[in-house]
Amino acid sequence: MIVFEILYAVCLVLLSVYGFNSLAMVWLYLRHRCDELPNPPPPSDWPRVTVQLPIYNERHTVERLLDAAAALDYPRERLEIQVLDDSTDDTRGIVERAVCRLRQQGVDAVHVMREQRTGYKGGALAAGLITAKGELIAIFDADFLPTPDFLQCVVPHFSDPVVGCVQTRWGHVNRDYSLFTRIQALGVDGHFIIEQTARSRAGLFLNFNGTAGVWRRACMDDAGGWQGDTLTEDLDLSYRAQLGGWRIAYLPDVVVPAELPAQISAYKRQQARWAQGSIQTAIKMIGPLLCSNQSWATKLEGIIHLTSYMVHPFMLLTVLLTLPMSFSSSWVLRAAPWLMISAVGPPLMYVMAQVVQGEEWKRRVRLLPLLMLLGIGLAVNNTAAATRAFLGIKRRFQRTPKFALRYAGETWVCSAYAPGGAPLVWGELAMGAFVTGLIVMPGTRWGFIPWLLMYIGSFGYVVVLALSQTLRRSPSCPDGPDQQQIERDVL
Repeated sequence: MIVFEILYAVCLVLLSVYGFNSLAMVWLYLRHRCDELPNPPPPSDWPRVTVQLPIYNERHTVERLLDAAAALDYPRERLEIQVLDDSTDDTRGIVERAVCRLRQQGVDAVHVMREQRTGYKGGALAAGLITAKGELIAIFDADFLPTPDFLQCVVPHFSDPVVGCVQTRWGHVNRDYSLFTRIQALGVDGHFIIEQTARSRAGLFLNFNGTAGVWRRACMDDAGGWQGDTLTEDLDLSYRAQLGGWRIAYLPDVVVPAELPAQISAYKRQQARWAQGSIQTAIKMIGPLLCSNQSWATKLEGIIHLTSYMVHPFMLLTVLLTLPMSFSSSWVLRAAPWLMISAVGPPLMYVMAQVVQGEEWKRRVRLLPLLMLLGIGLAVNNTAAATRAFLGIKRRFQRTPKFALRYAGETWVCSAYAPGGAPLVWGELAMGAFVTGLIVMPGTRWGFIPWLLMYIGSFGYVVVLALSQTLRRSPSCPDGPDQQQIERDVL
């Protein structure tokens, strides 16, 4: 029993560390919210910028992406657009025609294709750098829509020679598409409005989020460029650059709208990629971080940041350990309520992100309980991903499908990109059944019941959403390439 008690105590302590860290992010945000921020003037000589658009099978979104990139208000002779196209379907034809049209309009646009998808997104970005003309490199994923003034807002910040990258905030083109997208938006806002702002203004390490940002080419080269040994090449490069003495600037007031996943299967795929990649990066970078000359506060916060997806394995282990702990009278159970105070950290961060956005916050935060259920319900999905990282199991880069969705009524069900099936749904069902068994089991402590009910609701929500969306998927819809071929390409 002592082994179970120690494991249970370790899980609770580590979960509380991540919870208290969210409280720390809120405190840092409030402490620095009124800090005077740099407002550099426009440069007298605008630097050359290469806009890289890495895409893979994006027939629904690629044309609007190209139009948004071409509409950037920047000296035409200083702007280059690279479409880094690894597509295996009719996207290549769409891109070829769009690039031809833009070139006729005087836009310096090039269509870069590779025969082998080596290194996935990071490999495509690295291949584009070989011929890129810019000293600054802007990156946008297929579902992002930069506003025309994006570069005018961002480029002046590179007047500081230490700034190696500028990250901007993600917005949402389809927040109100469905209840599911509204829930996701709460989580994204918490990260970009509170967490990234707090890290940036407190001088802590933060990360380039893979898109909606601009890199200094010299910084990328100095840090070793894009490397393909993790699934989160953006997080990896961010830490290597900051350990090399460069700074990442964050501009929360520059917002680039993007498409939130409309499917739970697509969302779980995205989260699994981030979870596995984050742990891979942690394994790679924690050693160099600890050996660096950074402050211990920066080192500790960096470790928490890199390992943040460990909350899901700890959640899952805590639930499993509830069974033996129900028969224990350990001091751990008496100390646990004090650690539960940390559980208010994440909800408070999400609420704060909505409050600072204005008058709609009261309506939006009503969905906070569903966001909590969704986050907990991902425990099986993200634990599997983190386990693969620790075991050194490689997995191909799984793109998050985009469908150019904006408004309720628009649909993804006939798209060949829509993932089929419900990944890990049986594991989530099993966990729901296990927790239900714990509740009805004689002897279960009453103090466990509220938490167990929350876990039942979480796994139930994810399972019901996954199965309902799977049933909506229509394999008979005519929408281009064969679905099985698309899945083989994606996976």
